[in-house]
Amino acid sequence: MTVRKKILITGASSGLGEGMARQFAARGRDLALCARRTDRLDALAAELRSAHGVTVLTSALDVNDHDRVFEVFKEFREEFGTLDRIIVNAGLGKGQPIGTGRFDANKQTLETNFVAALAQAEAAMEIFRDQRAGHLVFVSSFSALRGLPKNLTAYAASKAGLSALADGIRADVAGKPIKVTTLLPGYIESEMSARSEGRNPLQAGAEAGARAMVKAIEREPAKAFVPTFPWLPLSVIMRFAPLPVLRKFA
Repeated sequence: MTVRKKILITGASSGLGEGMARQFAARGRDLALCARRTDRLDALAAELRSAHGVTVLTSALDVNDHDRVFEVFKEFREEFGTLDRIIVNAGLGKGQPIGTGRFDANKQTLETNFVAALAQAEAAMEIFRDQRAGHLVFVSSFSALRGLPKNLTAYAASKAGLSALADGIRADVAGKPIKVTTLLPGYIESEMSARSEGRNPLQAGAEAGARAMVKAIEREPAKAFVPTFPWLPLSVIMRFAPLPVLRKFA
């Protein structure tokens, strides 16, 4: 197994990004963390440096500022000398049912989860192509498997697009020393899932979810459902479920 020492994570100030940063720091990896909320980001960085003795760089980044994405990724690479793994994690779960007057929310969800992810992928792949090595990780979603109703319609569409983007890049670099992984998390406790907290029996705890994600990332598979159980078995059901069943996932 290739050990990726220097890891960049977007959206690292909370939720899954923060959880992954903690898990990687505990494994002795150096981190480049970026997010909008720099107060939380800097507090996390100080904690991880103290607890694990790793190098942690931070930078303010709104991934919807596409020019800034390229600048930040380049700056991190220059400071570290190399970036071994880049995790496209920053995302938004703000969708509303289509046709209910919330085009603004659905547009923002698609722009953040897909267009901004494209900017991150472009910046990452420029670095990896130049280095002739690297591991690009996309945090997609179990919801990418099917179109979903209600508040998940735009979100699921954005994650399906993200998964397709990852598939295309993976095919493009097949046979080269650049790996591409798509993570498809199920319900994991985070700020994004807070509104459904307490009524979802399938939801994994934040620490357990982050641990499962990092374990999967370290294997560098093409795709991984996390946690594996129950989401891998459920993926089979999801692909063939009739529409009334799909409503239960929303």
